[in-house]
Amino acid sequence: MLSIIIPSYKDSLLVKTIDSLLESAEGEIEIIAVLDGYWPDFELRQDPRVRYVHLGKNRGMRGAINAGVLVSKGEFIMRTDEHCMFAKGFDKAMTDACQSNWIMTAVRYFLDPVKWEVMKDIKPFIYEKLKIRDNIKFEGQRWPSRDKERKDIMIDETMAMQGSVWVMPRKWWDDVIGELQIEGYGPHYQDSHEMVFKTWKAGGKLMVNKNTWFAHKHYSFPRSHKYGSQGQDPHIKYCLETWKDYYLNEVCPKWFPS
Repeated sequence: MLSIIIPSYKDSLLVKTIDSLLESAEGEIEIIAVLDGYWPDFELRQDPRVRYVHLGKNRGMRGAINAGVLVSKGEFIMRTDEHCMFAKGFDKAMTDACQSNWIMTAVRYFLDPVKWEVMKDIKPFIYEKLKIRDNIKFEGQRWPSRDKERKDIMIDETMAMQGSVWVMPRKWWDDVIGELQIEGYGPHYQDSHEMVFKTWKAGGKLMVNKNTWFAHKHYSFPRSHKYGSQGQDPHIKYCLETWKDYYLNEVCPKWFPS
């Protein structure tokens, strides 16, 4: 079974995201929507495959994901943002391919949340190069040369992911990730990089599955709240300070040999 965790805060697109997951699933799934310190003013989707966890106090994205994983039952776990659409059979495409020491993402399109359709005039993200931005944070950036050179390799290693959607074996979460660390990192941000660095240190890989896709709300559409907005978060540099030496001395020589 695939347990799908959705950290949620005041976004009515949660309902459409759940509908997309239910409609696209071809295997056994459970959806765990974590209502992070709020009760919605919109009607929640009722389905035997959907559970809601209400946190009495807002814990932030990291805490909400941890809380969802804690009550999940699946052999695989997946995280998704609450404003995403999925290809038919997304669940099976991901779990059938995911190996024991992998975190796996998929091709990422952009979603028009008003029309609820993929914005096909914008190129999707496939491979992402991990770079340091402004000496403040790690950032995944488009990698067009790798997109072209490795276009026929349908499941392949990549350096970074947005983090809005990923799948991994539950055992990998338990043994390697443990949980998303809140101390230092704060309640939000850089969670994908934390997980990928831990995975690399343990001998695992971050993979992109080009046999399937999801679409994430395009940034041009306004947020319904400030949850997830970076602003001047005082914790934003912690990930860079923690992993910069490892990135420069071990990761870069592997990916960018001179």
